[in-house]
Amino acid sequence: SFAYFTIKDRLPQILTRVIDTLHRHKNEFFEEHGEKGVEAEKRAISFLSKLRNELQTDKPVTPLEDELPDAALWNQYLDYQRNLPNGSGEPSWFQSPWLFVECYMYRRIHAALALNPPIDNFDVFKEGKAQNFFESQEAVIALCTYFQELLKNIKDLEEKQLQEELFKLLQVSLWGNKCDLSFSAGEDSSQKSSPLQSLENMVPYILVNDMEKVWSLLVNAKKSRTERSNVRVDIILDNAGFELVSDLVLADFLLSSKLADEVCFHGKSIPWYVSDTTKHDFNWTIKQLGSANHMWMSRCGINWEGNLKKGVWVFRDHMFWTLPHDFSSMSEVAPDLYAELQKSNLLLFKGDLNYRKLTGDRKWEYSIPFHQALNKFHPAPLCSLRTLKSDTQVGLKPGQGEQIQASEPEWMVSGKYGVVQFDAGL
Repeated sequence: SFAYFTIKDRLPQILTRVIDTLHRHKNEFFEEHGEKGVEAEKRAISFLSKLRNELQTDKPVTPLEDELPDAALWNQYLDYQRNLPNGSGEPSWFQSPWLFVECYMYRRIHAALALNPPIDNFDVFKEGKAQNFFESQEAVIALCTYFQELLKNIKDLEEKQLQEELFKLLQVSLWGNKCDLSFSAGEDSSQKSSPLQSLENMVPYILVNDMEKVWSLLVNAKKSRTERSNVRVDIILDNAGFELVSDLVLADFLLSSKLADEVCFHGKSIPWYVSDTTKHDFNWTIKQLGSANHMWMSRCGINWEGNLKKGVWVFRDHMFWTLPHDFSSMSEVAPDLYAELQKSNLLLFKGDLNYRKLTGDRKWEYSIPFHQALNKFHPAPLCSLRTLKSDTQVGLKPGQGEQIQASEPEWMVSGKYGVVQFDAGL
């Protein structure tokens, strides 16, 4: 399975890169923190080398020994895996659910640094995320330019034209999800060309296209809005870099077209899956845009800074997003987050990992309804914008998956296909 390939090849590669990154920053740690910095770097590397060895030799997954706030929840989850009636007893790296061990590896990478001050705040993935952003400059410029031109006459657009623009930006945000560094084990995955030119050609690759449903939900919410009730859209973010910029443009469009009054972004509270967006990445990206020497890029950045100051944009992170649980257990494990999401008119879940957590990462029949796979996770109407990079997919028409499988065995993991999949909730 693709899971086997990931654990056998991709995860050790990612750990090797992390170790290499720490090695390369040794002098910087020494300049900042003296001998203490170098000692901390050595300890972190030894912790990570041991982790890589455990993974490659299929050792049992061990409880977390750190005192970080989420450790107890992780260890409870490990117990739960141990006691599964059909499980193999002691979970090990190759004898456990893929989602669990993959999340567990990133949590252990976090521990390697968090337990070793003074380098405990160092993000081992930061360089890769910044590089992805800079290497996608052309695409970022094209998108910001297109968007600023659109804003000039957005007030004069008729409903049909607004709908067309929403569909365009939803697709840019969908395909922006191709730029995923954990998928390429940290290799270059930047968006080189303008994402807007190829949209027409990409439509056949959207296997489930519920953009109409998203549109009618937003239009109806706008029409039934009262003085007291704002229309709120939540975007559960995936990757930093170009994908994040495409999400920010979509969010700005929702405000500027009055389809939403506020947008709440949800990111990760620790570095995660190589390129996932943390609060630092979010703020850094907006600052980079604001200070860019390109007129439309800087206009975007300055406006977005303004949206945050006015409070019409909010960034939140919650420890639940970096736990191994699928979302059907959110109401139990993180009732505060679930209650927060219930205040939203629409939840947009970006990317493959969110899709895996929405559907429990199971080997579903392709034609099982999305609603059923969500397993009672319905805080609010939701839509997944996802390019396929793992072997789980639901909600297809009968025979659709089998037909693609016959000509393209790798269709579920190549990132070539996408879905815009909507569920209205209860």
